[in-house]
Amino acid sequence: MSALPAPAELTFRPLAEPDLPAVLDLLTASLAGGPTGTRTAEFFAWKHHRNPFGASPGLVAETPDGRLAGVRLFLRWQWQAGGADGPPVTAVRPVDTATHPDFQGRGIFRRLTLDLLDQVSGDTALVFNTPNGNSLPGYRKMGWQELGRVPIAVRAVRPAAFARGVRAALARRPAAAPPGPPDCRLPTAAAWLAAPGAAAEHGQLAELLRERAAADTADRRLAVHRTPAFLRWRYGEAPGLDYRVLTVHRGEELTGLAVGRPRRRGPLAEFTLADVVVRPGDRDSAARLLRAAARESGCDHVATHLSPGTEAADAALRAGYLRAPRTGMTLAARTPTGATPLTLADWRFSLGDLEVF
Repeated sequence: MSALPAPAELTFRPLAEPDLPAVLDLLTASLAGGPTGTRTAEFFAWKHHRNPFGASPGLVAETPDGRLAGVRLFLRWQWQAGGADGPPVTAVRPVDTATHPDFQGRGIFRRLTLDLLDQVSGDTALVFNTPNGNSLPGYRKMGWQELGRVPIAVRAVRPAAFARGVRAALARRPAAAPPGPPDCRLPTAAAWLAAPGAAAEHGQLAELLRERAAADTADRRLAVHRTPAFLRWRYGEAPGLDYRVLTVHRGEELTGLAVGRPRRRGPLAEFTLADVVVRPGDRDSAARLLRAAARESGCDHVATHLSPGTEAADAALRAGYLRAPRTGMTLAARTPTGATPLTLADWRFSLGDLEVF
């Protein structure tokens, strides 16, 4: 693969630790504050250095006087087809890219992206991301295939408030968000996943995840192999994202776990339901978790992705969830060296696999 020649005055080199303050400034100027509202070194380290799938490769474009003209990172990820024993599919997700306004329109985004594709081609089988409408045309020109939209299901909890918020969004009328975060009293994921008094329940979670992985051997779709360590990193250690935990039991037995986060979406309070884990075939526990997310989150509505064929998807209608029109994320993908044979149907996502990254 041949990249474009660099503008004569720029040097393209690997991102280094001393670059971090300038990188955060450049990302903030280009992409605002991100999912937490403020781009911090702590969030950057969680995302790009403590990721259990590996540290993120990154490149910067630098001027002769040491200014950063552009930055590009790839988040490492791993999918598996067929449960825990299925073959791993090493992947990267293009994230956190920005070009300084003084250097836009000079091919820096393209050069950084193509150079990083070359860099990861030896150890990466798949490149995927969810570009927005502004960046998707650029990705198409670099060989990405648009695979479809990952749909979102919604349960309105406070119908009148939800309807007003939707009408304002459709009319593109700006609406101020109420002050402060939504009043959600569910236990935090950080506390629940680390609570020393919950050792027995955590052991049941590990067993639930093992049963889930064993049953998934028949499902050839790409999915993340969930372990207690992965859940702790993804939800318990994510700085500034305020993930909360819901659990359901039969007697003393843990039969299901869900994780989500309350957040403001304009005038509305949304509970973004990121993960639902139940034993194979246990639609009752899935339905109880979906109803509890609406009842206990303290938000106006719940939004989630319910992958076809999962217990949560099967339980969705009786739990009050409907697919929302004109919502969802566009999935695009390629291999490091060219097109991918995959389609949207080849993935089994949770919303937590896609949101915030």
